[in-house]
Amino acid sequence: MAAWKERQKSAASQMEQLEERQKYLLAARERFSAKPDEISSRRNDLLEKIEVAEEVRRKTADHLIVSEEKLTEADNDLKLAGTRLAHIREERVRAEAVADQNKQTMEALVERIEDQLNCSHEDLNEIAAIKNNTTMPELDVAEKRVERLERERETMGPVNLLAEAESQELREKIETLNKEREDLIKAIDKLRRGINELNREGRQRLMSSFTEVDKHFGELFTRLFGGGRAHLELTESDDPLEAGVEIMASPPGKKLQVLSLLSGGEQALTALALLFGVFLTNPAPICVLDEVDASLDDTNVDHFCTLVEEIAHSLSTRFIVVTHHRMTMARMDRLYGVTMGERGVSQIVSVDLGQAVELREIA
Repeated sequence: MAAWKERQKSAASQMEQLEERQKYLLAARERFSAKPDEISSRRNDLLEKIEVAEEVRRKTADHLIVSEEKLTEADNDLKLAGTRLAHIREERVRAEAVADQNKQTMEALVERIEDQLNCSHEDLNEIAAIKNNTTMPELDVAEKRVERLERERETMGPVNLLAEAESQELREKIETLNKEREDLIKAIDKLRRGINELNREGRQRLMSSFTEVDKHFGELFTRLFGGGRAHLELTESDDPLEAGVEIMASPPGKKLQVLSLLSGGEQALTALALLFGVFLTNPAPICVLDEVDASLDDTNVDHFCTLVEEIAHSLSTRFIVVTHHRMTMARMDRLYGVTMGERGVSQIVSVDLGQAVELREIA
């Protein structure tokens, strides 16, 4: 009895573990199923940032191209100035006096340029694109233009010189996220394959046990009833893991019907056939039966006792039968009873029926 209960506890524990594992796997599947969408959202945000950074980089590159063009123009102007300088040197002696005066004027202008425009006088011509033959505008017009250009410069804001490095960093982050997404997809696929494999193995084992129990059940039903037929059916679902079980029985002289439509005695005998069918599928050294013959008539009790004796001899199983039926007691090898010899004092009495028969024959 203890071993049977221990096996029952072990089976219940295993069922709980399987249920917990199934819950864990379902939760993991839901958790991992949401990861690709999250990664995709993060990837879209990073792509938008890359586009913004790329636009800033393009603008910076455009400004750089313009500056290089202006630098080229300045170099050309410098070459022209060198040519002119060769001719001017011949006149330098005559123009030194004028040059000294112009130098003073130039120094004053340079200082003014540096103070007001924050640039050197060498860069001024390049920035303003002023050539030697360019007609200079009126002073008020030039000042208004300078003010406008200063406002435009201020509205441009600072140039992000780290745009290219930031763009590369964002690309690396996107690559990392894509790799993580692929790893998550692989993990989800692996979990799904594991769940499918567990379900497949569970279905195979369940159907194997179900087929064997159904076979024993049909044979024992025919033996206990002296004819007829019975079988088990899966209902409500084609999946054996989700289906229910219906007992179909046809005692001799009756049509095939569900267990609930049989009489009380027929239901009890059918239940015994199913009980022993399950027991024969996975036999144990000890089997305890508690008043299973209570609703049986004498004929069916005889069939029941015969079946118990056959199973005991074929499987070497010891049966412990709790009963009040005289025929069942008579078919047992040993009887144990509880008597009260004195008020309030119970006593267990055992009788070996085999020895009792021998003693009666000797007497």
